[in-house]
Amino acid sequence: MTSSDRTDNLVDLFEKSVKKHGSNKLFGTKNKAGEYQWVTYEEVSKRVDDLRAGLAAEGIGKGDAVGLIANNRTEWAIVAFATFGLGARFVPMYEAELVTTWRYIIKDSGVKLLFLSKPEVMEKFSEVRDDLPGLSKVIMIEGEGPDTMAALESKGREKPVPSVKPDTDDIAVLIYTSGTTGEPKGVLLSHGNFSSNAIDAGSCFPDLNPGDRSLSILPWAHSFGITADLFNFINIGGSIGFVGSVQTIVEDLGKAQPTFLIAVPRIFNKVYDGLWAKMNEEGGLPKKLFVMGVESAKKKRELAAEGKTSMWVNVKYNLADKIVFKKIRDTFGGKIVGAVTGSALMNPEIAYFFSDLGIPTYDCYGLTETSPAATMNHPAKNKIGTVGSAIPNVKIVIDSSVVDAGATDGEIIVYGPNVMKGYHNKPEATAAVMTPDGGFRTGDRGKLDDEGFMKVTGRIKEQYKLLNGKYVFPSSIEEEIKLLPLVANAMIFGEGKEFNICLVVPDFEVLVKQAEKSGEPAELIADESICKMISEQITQALKGDYASYEIPKKFVFLEEDFTLENGMLTQTLKLKRRVVVDKFSEQIEGSYS
Repeated sequence: MTSSDRTDNLVDLFEKSVKKHGSNKLFGTKNKAGEYQWVTYEEVSKRVDDLRAGLAAEGIGKGDAVGLIANNRTEWAIVAFATFGLGARFVPMYEAELVTTWRYIIKDSGVKLLFLSKPEVMEKFSEVRDDLPGLSKVIMIEGEGPDTMAALESKGREKPVPSVKPDTDDIAVLIYTSGTTGEPKGVLLSHGNFSSNAIDAGSCFPDLNPGDRSLSILPWAHSFGITADLFNFINIGGSIGFVGSVQTIVEDLGKAQPTFLIAVPRIFNKVYDGLWAKMNEEGGLPKKLFVMGVESAKKKRELAAEGKTSMWVNVKYNLADKIVFKKIRDTFGGKIVGAVTGSALMNPEIAYFFSDLGIPTYDCYGLTETSPAATMNHPAKNKIGTVGSAIPNVKIVIDSSVVDAGATDGEIIVYGPNVMKGYHNKPEATAAVMTPDGGFRTGDRGKLDDEGFMKVTGRIKEQYKLLNGKYVFPSSIEEEIKLLPLVANAMIFGEGKEFNICLVVPDFEVLVKQAEKSGEPAELIADESICKMISEQITQALKGDYASYEIPKKFVFLEEDFTLENGMLTQTLKLKRRVVVDKFSEQIEGSYS
């Protein structure tokens, strides 16, 4: 991309792609028969134009807030770009959210007009509708009648309104962080924040082109999904298929045939665990071929690193590739060439496995407040086990003054055009995280190696002291534990105590297969042999990488997982520690009796 092609607002980013790639497929949605139907850039652009004029007829203008409660869909993008084209602010919300959170966000952001996806969401929303006198109108995306998106688009066609080109510092989106503590904070993200991040992070993958396709798995109401998936693929002229549901991901991969994924490590972890479980169950020749392939791929990689090769290793690898690895690639649709993963670090063993079979995964790091990408691994510069190096135009500084003397890490501070404008209506909270020279204090601990690759070592706010005065950073320990096939979820606790304990949610599906036992979750966790087996696996997995005081001494086994529905996870799947501690306080205290 030349400097003249670079844009500093999302309206230009979209309209330039429409001009270049108008007849290309843009969004694919599954029909009732389960097949993907596609709409082009030109078709989407026409609807954006119509809706923009319709919004203008409803009095929406520069600085007004337009809200939306919907999962990823074609209309989600149409509402967003129609809003941007009026210089208005877009406020996306999750369908799977508490109605009290919707109410707070709509009030705090001053949403004037709100789009709702479907009747079920309207029914839920009606509980708080009367508490929102500032909300002038609610528009349904699905359905018939005067207050629908179709009617608003029809109204807009009668009197077209040209798009405005927002300034780079104009606010484009308010994304509310569903914090692990306290009320949500509205992150003010500008047109320049998003456009720079989509372009700069996208430049790390120069081979991506208009022929590339994503399967939209991550919610666009979160910065990772909206930037890396929506804005990035529109910028390159690519296409995006919508996943039907979590349960249909494998089927959708086969039908949409993406070439590149924006995902979280958990998807790859589950595939990896599932493959080994299947091989262990089948045994015999299939397992031998699979193990041969894994071992030969590893040996081939190690030889290549030394500038060597082996004909016999290559023969074994090629055989396994044709018989075993091709089937795994076909699971992903057969065309995938890589994936960017965020929210947690990919297990190096799993990352090497997928790289060896031709699906490299690239860890990245960022936050909502950084639009989100700050560091990223990519084909030209990739170091598995790190979250990559700073993307173009972004600088990372490690502040060691806020951690213990002698520590080799410090707080990660991000500088660049991707850094937010602040928190809406929260000047004190903004001042607490912004440095005088414009850097954003992430609250995360990390360190840079000699090549500029970063490792995240913990979360400053989540650290706590044991009774012996030693600091513990629970998140990194938990991530290690959750990589075990028998563990679905885990939380480390020990603040002010003599030792750490671990709350463990077993993966009951894997447990039944591996332990060859049946029963309900409550029965399985009451089995002392099962609890002992998982406890020993956790202890063994942590030895060598963690100090003895960090390794949990006791374990509490839970039949209920940490989920969005029970309020123990945020929308970005971060643990709400206080909620978990309150919920299981008796079991926790019992561990220290």
